[in-house]
Amino acid sequence: MQPLWTPSPERIAKSNLTTFTRFVEQRTGRSFSDYAQLYAWSVENIADFWESIWAFAEPIHSSSYKSVLENPIMPGARWFTSSRLNLAENLLRYRDDCTAIIHWRENSDPQHLTFRELYAQVARCAEGLQRLGVTKGDRVAAFIPNIPEAVIAMLATTSLGAIWSSCSPDFGIQGVFDRFGQIQPKVLLTADGYSYNGKSIDSLARVSEIAEKIQAIRKIIVIPVVSDRPILPSSSFLVWSELLDNDSSEIQFEQLPFDHPVYIMYSSGTTGVPKCIVHGAGGTLLQHFKEHVLHTNLTREDILSYYTTCGWMMWNWLVSGLQVGATIFLYEGSPAWPDIEILWKAVEQEKVTVFGTSPKYLSSCQNLKLIPREKFDLSSLKAILSTGAPLTAQNFTYVYDSIKSDVQLSSISGGTDIISCFMLGNPNLPVCSEEIQSRGLGMKVESYDEQGNSVNDQLGELVCSAPFPSMPVKFWNDPEGVKYRKAYFETFPGVWRQGDYVRITPRGGIIVYGRSDATLNPGGVRIGTAEIYNPVEAMDEVVDSVVVGQRWKNDIRIVLFVVLVDGIQLSDELKQNIRTTIKERATPRHLPKVILQVDDIPHTINGKKVEIAVTQMIHGQDIPNRDAIANPEALIQFQNRDELSSE
Repeated sequence: MQPLWTPSPERIAKSNLTTFTRFVEQRTGRSFSDYAQLYAWSVENIADFWESIWAFAEPIHSSSYKSVLENPIMPGARWFTSSRLNLAENLLRYRDDCTAIIHWRENSDPQHLTFRELYAQVARCAEGLQRLGVTKGDRVAAFIPNIPEAVIAMLATTSLGAIWSSCSPDFGIQGVFDRFGQIQPKVLLTADGYSYNGKSIDSLARVSEIAEKIQAIRKIIVIPVVSDRPILPSSSFLVWSELLDNDSSEIQFEQLPFDHPVYIMYSSGTTGVPKCIVHGAGGTLLQHFKEHVLHTNLTREDILSYYTTCGWMMWNWLVSGLQVGATIFLYEGSPAWPDIEILWKAVEQEKVTVFGTSPKYLSSCQNLKLIPREKFDLSSLKAILSTGAPLTAQNFTYVYDSIKSDVQLSSISGGTDIISCFMLGNPNLPVCSEEIQSRGLGMKVESYDEQGNSVNDQLGELVCSAPFPSMPVKFWNDPEGVKYRKAYFETFPGVWRQGDYVRITPRGGIIVYGRSDATLNPGGVRIGTAEIYNPVEAMDEVVDSVVVGQRWKNDIRIVLFVVLVDGIQLSDELKQNIRTTIKERATPRHLPKVILQVDDIPHTINGKKVEIAVTQMIHGQDIPNRDAIANPEALIQFQNRDELSSE
């Protein structure tokens, strides 16, 4: 396959990855002629590799480690034992007048905050939280939009050794309670509201109900966003400015073990109460450093953006860019308001160098026939990152034809479970259509068949067969680790199973075919959903789609739902064109038995198709937890369809 982009020899020579390669060669006496050799060494010598990352990153710490890796099994591995450090101290290592945060939101002027100003506000916030009784191990929860105060409060919380947990303000009351109710936070932060699509939406009414349901909450901190002087419902509420009303100028960073809990994240919760996934400070710090510096080639001169909410792990990933000294760009609001061009305007105006997005956004731009390279100065842009779903061939073509020809397009894939990536970009390797460039260093990623054999260039389960430091510390309220082991190690004991369906190509790239729990299995043949999405959503008539397996006559039949361009109806001719396209791009086994038109496809708040929920709906099952779905009203279209009960 002909690459769509290849880094220049000069670019390779100057990359952080090349510098790290020389660093490892000097430490080990080895020689690595290419990335494949470096990667092989990193997964065959796990402890040596992560010790090299520690040495290269030079994390701020008060006590060094006695052992890099003890008990090297999964689960149970212990990393950098006896070391003590603080996540916030490492993210605040720069305290100068360079810009730390750029913030854009709807109906507001851009905001810029320097590293010096950031440190000062974190110091006052930490003092304010201490006065409220927050201490090591307490939970501070945030029901909050993507604003600088979220970053400030997170850094203040973790500086004290407390645990941060956040979710997006577009969650309903039950969705918030299902998450925060499990972890019983001492303090809750919220904005008075947020803006989306030009409309202001109140948060305080929901917050009052949430606080009544969670008895552990002592104080609610309100950040004015939609009003200069929000009306506080009761004395348990405190305005942000009051929290920061002190003279503290220094932070006493609590020194903690490497695996001390720093974040509690949540599974999507579309099939039940969300799992509370606890991540440790050290593993998060080192993993994000590796991904930012080596795989994204991030430096102090970069401006890193990612369109995300505070309820998605990409927010935590984005904020970790501060440890490199890079500027992070926060955007709050709709990516299509007042129009689809707003994020490209931000790239031009703020000189963004690394732009994080999703296949859905790229497809929306393409469907609207937007050609950013003709309308905006994108000369600053050196990399585009995408996650949330596999990039299609159409997405790749659009980026290089319509956005920028000399840009590294990095599809990245990992998850909330590991707060990082299994496979991602690589500044020293070419970009090939539909492929993720490489497996992450130190991540022993393999593809397993159903018997647990490692296979190459074949579809299989994505696994990681060696421990890595950003594995969850535990699940909250799972003292014996039963839920934890069931989530990742039940299928292949001692081997992490992520739940994705992938193929590792001879080049070392990875193609993701969708969730393995949504894998179609007609006639016993395993088919990844992305194998159908890619050709279908490349058709001009199709805006979006979801494909599921329906139980039918002791087998499974493939059912495809499509959203079509306004004004187009699903005719027999179009059905035949869809089937022909799938057959030509895939195989006859991929052909759907039933094709139906719908008005909308349900997605999670993070933009992922909820195939399992659709599967449950067509089988007449209830969806107990809909708060994680951005558009739950779309589910009704899949219920009691007459077409699904006929031949």
